[in-house]
Amino acid sequence: MTDILCARRQSLVRVATRQYIQRAQELYQREFEVIPVQFDLKGRSAGMFRARGTQCCIRYNPWIFSRYFAENLVGTVPHEVAHYIAHCLNPHRRIRPHGPQWRAVMAGFEADASVTCDFDLQDIPQRRERRFSYHCGCREHQISTRRHNAVLRGQNRYECRYCRGQLVESVTVISQAQPSDP
Repeated sequence: MTDILCARRQSLVRVATRQYIQRAQELYQREFEVIPVQFDLKGRSAGMFRARGTQCCIRYNPWIFSRYFAENLVGTVPHEVAHYIAHCLNPHRRIRPHGPQWRAVMAGFEADASVTCDFDLQDIPQRRERRFSYHCGCREHQISTRRHNAVLRGQNRYECRYCRGQLVESVTVISQAQPSDP
C-alpha cells in the first residue's frame, strides 16, 4: 500500500510532522517525543492519531495523500499533530477529540481547525463495515461490527440517546416457503 505515495512524498510528510512537533515544543516550552508515522490508513479518513497505553503513532492514508498531497500537507498534518500534542498536554484526562484543548493547539499552529475536509474519494479504496440492526422503544438503529461484537461478548450495552431504552438486536425472520400441493 505504501507504493501509492512515493518515498519522497512520504519523507516530506514525516518532515512536516516533525516540524509541527518542534513548533509545539517552542509554543509550550517542553519536549515532545517524535512519534512513528505510518502510511497504512484506509477508508475515508486522511489521517489518525492513535494512542494505546504509552504507545502513540500518527497514521496517514496514502491514497488520499497521493491524490490531494498539498491540501493534506497543510491541513491533515497539523490536525493530527495537534491531537498528539493535546494528548501529551492532558495525559490523565479524557478530552474531546476536537475540543478546546485541540483547538488551542491548532490556533498555536495557526492552522485551520476544520474537523473534516471535502475530498472526492471516488476511486479511492474504501473500508466497508457491516452494520447490524438494533431497536429500542422509539426507533431502529444501525450499529457497527465492533459494537455488535462487544454486545455479544457481554462487554457493553448501548442505549438510545432519545428514549434511553436499551438497544436490542433486531431479529430478521426468514420465512420458509411451504411446498404447495400439486
